[in-house]
Amino acid sequence: MSILKVETGACSKAGQKAVNQDAYGFHIPAAALLAGKGVTAAIADGISSSTVSAQASVTAVERFIADYYSTPQEWSVKHAAQQVLMAVNSLLNAQTFRSVYRFDKNQGYVCTFSALVIKSRTVHLFHLGDTRIYRLRQGVLQALTEDHRFWVSEEQSYLARALGMSPNPDLDYLCEPVQAGDEYLLLSDGVYEFLQEADYLATLASATTLDSACEQWVALAQQRGSPDNLTALALRVTALPEHEMDTFYGEMRTLPFPPELQTGMTLDDFMILRLLHHSQRSQLWLARDMTSDARVVIKIPGTEIRADQEALSHFLLEEWIGRRVQHQHIARPYNPLNPRHYLYGCMHYVEGSTLHQWMLDHPQPSLETVRLIIEQLANALEAFHRLEMCYQDLRPQNIMVDSDLRVTLVDFGSVSVAGLNELYGASSRQGALVTAAYSAPEYWTGQPVTSRSDLYALGAITYQLLTGKLPYGTEVAKIRHTQDLARLYYREIRYAQPAFPAWVDAAIARAVHPQAEKRYGSPSEFIHDLRVPNPLLAQQAQMPLLQRNPVLFWRGLSTILALACLILAGLLAHQPAAPGTKTTETTSTARPDSNKMESGPGEPNPINPGM
Repeated sequence: MSILKVETGACSKAGQKAVNQDAYGFHIPAAALLAGKGVTAAIADGISSSTVSAQASVTAVERFIADYYSTPQEWSVKHAAQQVLMAVNSLLNAQTFRSVYRFDKNQGYVCTFSALVIKSRTVHLFHLGDTRIYRLRQGVLQALTEDHRFWVSEEQSYLARALGMSPNPDLDYLCEPVQAGDEYLLLSDGVYEFLQEADYLATLASATTLDSACEQWVALAQQRGSPDNLTALALRVTALPEHEMDTFYGEMRTLPFPPELQTGMTLDDFMILRLLHHSQRSQLWLARDMTSDARVVIKIPGTEIRADQEALSHFLLEEWIGRRVQHQHIARPYNPLNPRHYLYGCMHYVEGSTLHQWMLDHPQPSLETVRLIIEQLANALEAFHRLEMCYQDLRPQNIMVDSDLRVTLVDFGSVSVAGLNELYGASSRQGALVTAAYSAPEYWTGQPVTSRSDLYALGAITYQLLTGKLPYGTEVAKIRHTQDLARLYYREIRYAQPAFPAWVDAAIARAVHPQAEKRYGSPSEFIHDLRVPNPLLAQQAQMPLLQRNPVLFWRGLSTILALACLILAGLLAHQPAAPGTKTTETTSTARPDSNKMESGPGEPNPINPGM
């Protein structure tokens, strides 16, 4: 099975300057980390006006490469690299602030920076300043970065962006698919300002190694009078990994499915005690580890999953996720003493009942009880979100509640992991992995699914705990386009429960807003507003209906007007004649032998008034 393979080469010289303020680095990790984090390469160029910028360049390159590989594998490349670069930028700013150059950034720890990460079949670029990244594909050289320079004239310019220049750098980011044979060049301005496209092509065609090619580019730029430091770094992609997950799951996928289980049977070291749940997707069995006497839950893939490779991948992913998301309100995987001989999942047994059953047993919980449950769920969700995971299928059936109201989140079969999506792509069955009643509208409109989608489900469960109903009934599953969102209007709890706090109602309404961008940014914000009145939400709750929900307002007004018109029409139809008003009855008949019409007494003939 093929893996990512990359060749590298580099050369850096001070040139005509006494000090080389450039820095570069690259790293190709071992196989396991290579699949999860990829290959990195970086180049930095210190500003010439500073005597400490060389140190800034070295710090930026070394810290980026080292810290990037220290970030969780669950993070996406973009998130991981941006977090690292923000930390590096803060470090450089702090070094400048602690130095004698604190009031003059031109003398401080400032450098340009360009880096790339090749993970799976995608390259990710991060860029600040005027170092450049080129891609050479099938004989065509293309610049992938833009110089961040401010030109004051045709001959004079200033650096507009760099690491260590400002507290919040505006970092350029680009990602694109990689092809086998692609070559990437990272160059400082001391090199690229003195070379043409033909120079790169000719050198790569004749050089035996990428090191040799970089040395020739540096030498050629020097010969042409480059007065600056000169650095060139090159990477060539010679092989790409396959589009499959077998290497990720290792030997688990090669194990056979377990036999049909029954109470009293043994499976490896486990004694099967009783069936907990059965569906087409999975079977859950309570079991006892005969080596430790611990009670565990054995999860076996059902017939529906066994025939679906993508569904089976999600099944295998559950334990992997459980081992990485460590939280007191999230179920823990169980590590058996001996190796398994069959394909199944194993988790610690959680006492209690599902939240679905708890709601049936407690149809009218207090607001404080609901807060206690939702706060625990929110904390569990944030543990997923910190690792760039989206739980996706938050519903009462996946939540366990014990007698002490301790909540535990179980079942990770629908969890989306950003870092894995970069490797293997997002699930094509995303809508099928969630429960319609608690799924946010974006699952049905095709808009991006984010952590705010989990927040919607959390808000819907909060609403259901308090009312026994869902905020939009079954209308969400009927949504197909963004314009359909106008059909969803929030049914305020206080209309059915007048004593219910309006500010809590407003917080829940924001959590389940049809538009994801108008929801809370994190579960912690939501649970805060469930306990502490938010003045902005309180103001919104006091706004007239026309401003809070114009669609509902106009619907209601139209209904009232229609009823008023019907009532008015009925009154007019049955209104008696006014006293003293004469009524005359006119009768016209046609004679059988004449076409002439007879007029009533005292009335003119309608055919010939002169008769």
